[in-house]
Amino acid sequence: MERTRFFRRPVVWIVLVIIGAIAVSSLFTGGQTYTQVTTSELLGQLQSGNVHKVLIEDKEQTVDFDLRSAATFNNASTTKIKAQVPALSVNEVFKQINEAKAAGKIDGTVDTKVTKESVLLGLLVNLLPIAVLVILLLLFMSQMQGGGSRVLNFGKSKAKLISKDTPKTTFADVAGADEAVEELHEIKDFLQNPAKYQALGAKIPKGVLLFGPPGTGKTLLARAVAGEAGVPFYSISGSDFVEMFVGVGASRVRDLFEQAKTNAPAIVFVDEIDAVGRHRGAGLGGGHDEREQTLNQLLVEMDGFDTKGGVILIAATNRPDILDPALLRPGRFDRQIAVDTPDMEGRKAILRVHAKGKPFTPDVDLDAVARRTPGFTGADLANVVNESALLTARNEKRAITNDFLEEAIDRVIAGPQRRTRVMSDHEKKITAYHEGGHALVAWALPHSAPVHKVTILSRGRSLGHTLVLPTEDKYTQTRAELIDTLAYALGGRAAEELVFHEPTTGAGNDIEKATHIARAMVTEYGMSSKLGAVKYGQTDGEPFLGRTMGHQRDYSDTVAAEIDAEVRTLIELAHDEAWEILVEYRDVLDNIVLELFEKETISQADMARLAERVVKRPPMAPYNGFGKRQPSDQPPVLTTAEKDSLKAQAEADGVQALSGGSDGPR
Repeated sequence: MERTRFFRRPVVWIVLVIIGAIAVSSLFTGGQTYTQVTTSELLGQLQSGNVHKVLIEDKEQTVDFDLRSAATFNNASTTKIKAQVPALSVNEVFKQINEAKAAGKIDGTVDTKVTKESVLLGLLVNLLPIAVLVILLLLFMSQMQGGGSRVLNFGKSKAKLISKDTPKTTFADVAGADEAVEELHEIKDFLQNPAKYQALGAKIPKGVLLFGPPGTGKTLLARAVAGEAGVPFYSISGSDFVEMFVGVGASRVRDLFEQAKTNAPAIVFVDEIDAVGRHRGAGLGGGHDEREQTLNQLLVEMDGFDTKGGVILIAATNRPDILDPALLRPGRFDRQIAVDTPDMEGRKAILRVHAKGKPFTPDVDLDAVARRTPGFTGADLANVVNESALLTARNEKRAITNDFLEEAIDRVIAGPQRRTRVMSDHEKKITAYHEGGHALVAWALPHSAPVHKVTILSRGRSLGHTLVLPTEDKYTQTRAELIDTLAYALGGRAAEELVFHEPTTGAGNDIEKATHIARAMVTEYGMSSKLGAVKYGQTDGEPFLGRTMGHQRDYSDTVAAEIDAEVRTLIELAHDEAWEILVEYRDVLDNIVLELFEKETISQADMARLAERVVKRPPMAPYNGFGKRQPSDQPPVLTTAEKDSLKAQAEADGVQALSGGSDGPR
């Protein structure tokens, strides 16, 4: 292997070519070395009778003398001399040589070398520079294509065949994605026992698409399938199909599926398929660019006229919204498996997987860590455990403690602590009131998540942060919860205005988040009584320039002004509520700041002690437009009588009886 890599280096081949050229050149030389002298020095040796042999080279117009005894030229003694004879003196020199021979001054032979033109030598001299250039070009191309064996194989697939010797990942190594594992278990069974399904007339799925946020374990699931299936498994990235040469991508797709079909049943895994599977006709270059040709070939291979089966395509992406509809239809990607962020039980299982082989102190509770990490992906949780182990080693400890786990969670959320950032007392005071404002407003709001930690220690780009953690996993949010989130986000800004009578730039990120939430409430979630349940504008994040150029919004200027007014109303109401809470409990805010100055970080227990007298704000009235918070005068759920009435009506209509609770009155 090392020898092969050595000969793939261009420098090695350049040196070999130069050595070869020198060797070839030496073959056409006489192998004898003559000292170059002037014509007069040459003739002087001839007149003195010190010449043994003479060789006249007619083509080069040179004369070589082998001397009887050594003579000195340029401080060097030699018996072989050579002179270049000028064209005007050729006849005179030849005449003197003949006279000297006749006079007996030359005791050896006088020969004339008639050089004939060599066809082979001429071709070699003329073609050698071209050959060197061609070899160098091929060497550089081989480096771009990944090796000398692939110089002319642009259209060959770059897929890696997972061998039996590769360390296997199995479904036992996957946690927090039980539904996805169950679906992929069935794919494994399709390949191992196809007759069971064919007997029932069932067709094996052509493709499985794994989609979800980054870090949720899509590639890990594919590796688990490779370890479990026991069939040839080809792995490739979407970007490996497309090169600078036109037609290479489509050729590689053909070659990949030909290999897979030859070894069927087989699995082909394409990671980050959005690199090649995006919407067609979306760019500025028309419909014949390289990426679209590659996608067209992929569509044909998955479900075209060639119906040879036995190959299942598994693909992964975190952008399913930008994939071409033809790629997503049944018959191509028959199964679309969502791999989402894990819930509480999933996080517990993931933590246990990554905790294997690591020492923990007896008081460490991984279930408590799972409760403190809502919204974390599998990659985030793996990073938490790894960071805690690194912190333990850095502090020369032998077991991971709760403090190290807590610090690791903070590192994943906000970045490492910046101990070198030294703030003045005034800036520290502003930061303490800012974070205290967040914490106090969040504590007083009925729909806000509990305050877990408040700190004025700088992390990442923030001077401090307030961490609120929900007690359970949530997948939807009500309007009241979003409004409380707005008030919590603006609590820091309101505290700065209340205490220092002017805001700072530290609230910039809070305002950005609040504005985003408020605009989404109005334009996406239909939470505006004035504008109604209408979706305004196109979905954000369209990645194609061709689709965005010339795009006009789908609402008038009048509606745009109303949207801006509604967004501002939401922001102002949230700001007013935060202001009212801080004014009412100003003494509590001051106590929080004093403790932050003393400890720099306060926990949930500290917050409960400091805010003991804070009374939760009353819940919001039923949705009837904007307005300040007031006690609700209507029940939030159906009464028992209403449930019995609906149940009787359903049974009378022949509908299955209602079960469970209700979302509220319609």
